[in-house]
Amino acid sequence: MCGIFGIFGHPEAANITYLGLHSLQHRGQESAGIAAHDGHRMYVEKAKGLVGEGFTPASLEQLKGDRAIGHVRYSTAGGSDPRNSQPIAIDYRHGELAVAHNGNLLHSLAWRDALEQQGAIFQTKADTEIILHLMSRSAGQNLVDRVVDAVSRVQGAYSLLALGESGMVAVRDPWGFRPLVMGRLGDSTVFASETAAFGIIGAEFIREVRPGEVIFVSEFGMKSMFPFSTPERTAKCVFEQVYFARPDSTIFGRSVYDARVQMGRILAKEHPVDADCVVPVPDSGIAAAIGFAQESGIPFCMGLIRSHYVGRTFIEPKQSIRAFGVRLKLSPVQSVIKGRRLVVIDDSLVRGTTSRKLMSMLREADAREIHLRISSPPVTHSCFFGIDIPTREELIAYHHSVEEIREYLLCDSLGYLSREGMLRAIGARDGEFCTACFDGDYAIDPFSRPELILPGNE
Repeated sequence: MCGIFGIFGHPEAANITYLGLHSLQHRGQESAGIAAHDGHRMYVEKAKGLVGEGFTPASLEQLKGDRAIGHVRYSTAGGSDPRNSQPIAIDYRHGELAVAHNGNLLHSLAWRDALEQQGAIFQTKADTEIILHLMSRSAGQNLVDRVVDAVSRVQGAYSLLALGESGMVAVRDPWGFRPLVMGRLGDSTVFASETAAFGIIGAEFIREVRPGEVIFVSEFGMKSMFPFSTPERTAKCVFEQVYFARPDSTIFGRSVYDARVQMGRILAKEHPVDADCVVPVPDSGIAAAIGFAQESGIPFCMGLIRSHYVGRTFIEPKQSIRAFGVRLKLSPVQSVIKGRRLVVIDDSLVRGTTSRKLMSMLREADAREIHLRISSPPVTHSCFFGIDIPTREELIAYHHSVEEIREYLLCDSLGYLSREGMLRAIGARDGEFCTACFDGDYAIDPFSRPELILPGNE
C-alpha cells in the first residue's frame, strides 16, 4: 500500500507535493519521493523514512518546475530496499519519464523474466518498473498512448501518475481497486490517493478518477478517456474503509469516518455484551468504538493511550520485557481499566500475536473482563492487490474457529462484524467492493496462468 500525489500548473509544485505527501504519510513510512518537471528536464529527490525527515528546504529547492508527482511507500512488492523508492524516473527514447504507482501487479515475476529475456535491465525490485519497461517498448505516438498501451497489458491494481515533458497522466485500473481523487487549487489540477491530502493545501475536491479512466493534463488543458474494456463489476478495496484510509477522507464516494462509526453500531447489534466501558485500540479503532458506544449505551473510555512518537527503529532493552513492542505503542490507563468489564474495539485481526499481547497487558492492568470486538470479518485470505496481508498460512482465522481464537487471545468473548454488516455500513452496492481477504472472492484470479504479450510480439 502506498500513497501518491500530483499537481500540474503551480509555481510551487514540489512544495505543494511535499505537503500533500504529509497528509498521506499513513499510507507509507518506508520512503518518500518527489519528481518535478519544468518543461525541459526532470528533477528527482528521494529519501528513506518519513516525509518530514527526508526533505529539507534545500532539497525541495532543487525540484524545479510547475508540475510534480510524489509517492510514500509501504512495500508490498519488491521489499523495503531503498532502491525501490518511487517515483521511478528514467531516460528513454522519448525523453524523461517518472511514474508513481499505488497497487500491485499480478504475475510480476513472470513479467520481469519475459522482459529480461528481451534484454531489459531492472534497477529495482518494484513491480512498477514493469510498466516503465513496457512504456519504453511501446509504439505509442505520445505519452498517453504509451501509458495506455503498457497498463492494458498487465493485470492487477494500479492507480498511478506518470509525468513527462508533455504533461501528466493519471490512470486507475478498470476494477477501481485503489482510490484516486482529483481536485483544484486555483488554476492547478491536483491528484491524490485520498481527499485528506487536499485539506492541508486548501484544494477543492472535484471528483474521483473513475475506474478505467485515463486523464491527461497539459498546458493545453485536460482530457479524459476510457480506453479499456469494462469488466462486469468493480472491485474497490473494502479494507480502505475498514482500516487503511484516514478517517477524514472521502473514499469511493463515502465518508470513512461515518462508515467506521456505522460498522461499530452494527457490531454492537450483532454482538451485544454487558460491560462497563467501550475501549478503542487507537487510532484505527476509535471511530468504530464510538459507534459501538452510541448503539449499546455503554460509555466510551480512552483506556489505551497511543504513543505518536514511535520511530521506525528502536532499541529493545537487553532484559526481556513482556509485550515490549505493544507497550512501546500503547499504554493502559489504570484508572479506566482496573476492576472493569471492557469491550475492546479493534478494526481487524490478522495474525493475532499483537492482540494476544494486548489482552495480556489489559489483564495485568486488572481488567475484570475483556470482550474483544472486531469491526470487520475474519481475515482468511491473502491480498494480491496492494494490501500487505500475510500468506494464508499466517492468518489465524484461516486455521482456527472463533472460539479457538478467543482461547488463544485470552479474552472472555470475541465477536467479528459480519461481511453483510460491513457492506451495509458502507452502503455498498452489489458487486461494488473487493472482499477477497474475507471470503476469497477475487475479482481477478491471482492464480491464473498469465498471458504476457510484449510490445512488438502481437
